[in-house]
Amino acid sequence: MPRTYVFDRSAAELSEAPRLDSSQQAVVDHPGGPLLVLAGPGTGKTTTLVEAVIDRIDNRGVRPEEVLVLTFSRKAAEALRTRIGKRLGRTTAAVPAMTFHSFCYGLVREFQDKEAYSSPLTLLSAGEQDWRIQEVVTNALELGSIDWPEALRPALRTRGLARELQALMARARSLGMEPQQLSDIAVEHDRPDWAMAAKVFEGYLTNLDYLEQVDYSEVVYRAVLIAIEFGLELRERYKLVVVDEYQDTDPLQVKLLQALAGGGRDLIAVGDPDQSIYAFRGADIRGIYHFGDDFTTTDGPAPALALTATRRFGPVIARASRSILGDTGRLGGIDAKVFDEFRNPTSVDPEYGDGAVSVRTYATAAAEAEHIALLLREAHLHDELPWDEMAVLVRSGTASLPRLQRALVAAGVPVEIASDETPLSAEPAVRALMAALRAVEELQGGRGILPEAAVELLTGPLCGLDASAMRRLARALRLDHRLDGELQSSTPLLADALGEPEMFQIDVSRHGGQAAEAGRRARVLALLLSKAGKQAQARVAPEQILWTLWDGTR
Repeated sequence: MPRTYVFDRSAAELSEAPRLDSSQQAVVDHPGGPLLVLAGPGTGKTTTLVEAVIDRIDNRGVRPEEVLVLTFSRKAAEALRTRIGKRLGRTTAAVPAMTFHSFCYGLVREFQDKEAYSSPLTLLSAGEQDWRIQEVVTNALELGSIDWPEALRPALRTRGLARELQALMARARSLGMEPQQLSDIAVEHDRPDWAMAAKVFEGYLTNLDYLEQVDYSEVVYRAVLIAIEFGLELRERYKLVVVDEYQDTDPLQVKLLQALAGGGRDLIAVGDPDQSIYAFRGADIRGIYHFGDDFTTTDGPAPALALTATRRFGPVIARASRSILGDTGRLGGIDAKVFDEFRNPTSVDPEYGDGAVSVRTYATAAAEAEHIALLLREAHLHDELPWDEMAVLVRSGTASLPRLQRALVAAGVPVEIASDETPLSAEPAVRALMAALRAVEELQGGRGILPEAAVELLTGPLCGLDASAMRRLARALRLDHRLDGELQSSTPLLADALGEPEMFQIDVSRHGGQAAEAGRRARVLALLLSKAGKQAQARVAPEQILWTLWDGTR
């Protein structure tokens, strides 16, 4: 039977205009020009931004394509586009809402040489950046073109040095610096390591130009140069620029906004200085405190308003957050009254009442993860709280999520992690295989596995030992492998045993069945590492080695 298609003419889902409080309405009613909006958690900043855009389109003659909305994540940009579209309620061009980097990449592509347009620039990932930097370092080392400081020589071939160089170059670019400027600063402050980094920086940029590649810092830098050169054209194109999470901007992004919407034009920037946590990526909190001076009007510095009502939490949580932040005071040129209103929002009908705060401390990260799993299970079993009404927030996805995920799964707690929160290299399966490959490399080189790497392998998905199994296994190894009658440290013993599988032969009669079972599983992993090492020596295809490690532990 042939497939048929039906054109669906049903109307798009529309959303009604929300009821705004007085502080939100003040932002929407802003007559024009630059405006800084200080908005804490739960104060309705997204709703306010959407309504400000709708007001410009419905009541002030601005066309949707003349509005530019910039934010810092694809998810946030998509949410803003969707909400604005649902509020417009008519067939119209879409409002451009995108991340800074997406906008900058599009701008660079638009203004690049027309002859080169058919071969688009490639945007490098962080891992690819490290590889390109390491390539420059290795070539310079082989050619002797850089006189490296003696203290850095042992680190020249390490991934750690490449990452440090990447961070330094990204910071330099975020400040609008060229390699020569970094070199001048190195001479001024007597920093030979910075001088060498400047040479790597120059070689890195040369390679990127030749290969038609850019990284995230470079694409913003190029977009700023374009925006400065074609400022009049771009200012005519965008009648209103809206920026979410302004506290996360770096100096280069501020320059971009000045080129797009400086000179007293319509710019609404929303931010929360208390949520500025990306300084390690180059974000500069001074951007939000100096907004008034960076975007002046004919009457002086740009004004600021605060959203004054929060619907997310009650007074108990508000007091706790204030006690942690302390009285940091008002910085920059923000009006004292506005800053006080921002710092002390009124709780309005919070869903969970006054709220509660509990602080717990743990001796180790593993103990913390296990107790979090226990708390979630108790809430589900004793308090009948549905799993999908629980959430665990962490500071670092790369460092904390894999360990926490293992603990939750082991405790029978279902886990769902947003795909964009975990890089591929930190996915449990990928991380485990990469750790195993590194262990094979260490064993083949006669260096031995590092103790912390051994723990990661044994507790990861390739072996799956929980904390109690690890304790039993470590105790059995200590008793069976004393050195001159003295008990040895557990973790180095576990690392040694991964290189000598027979050490995991645990006597059931002496140590019990649970310790013996843990030893059996650890021995399987150790034998697989040995087998993978022999395959590597025989130059077996890498994918076959990976399959040996993964399938052998199933």
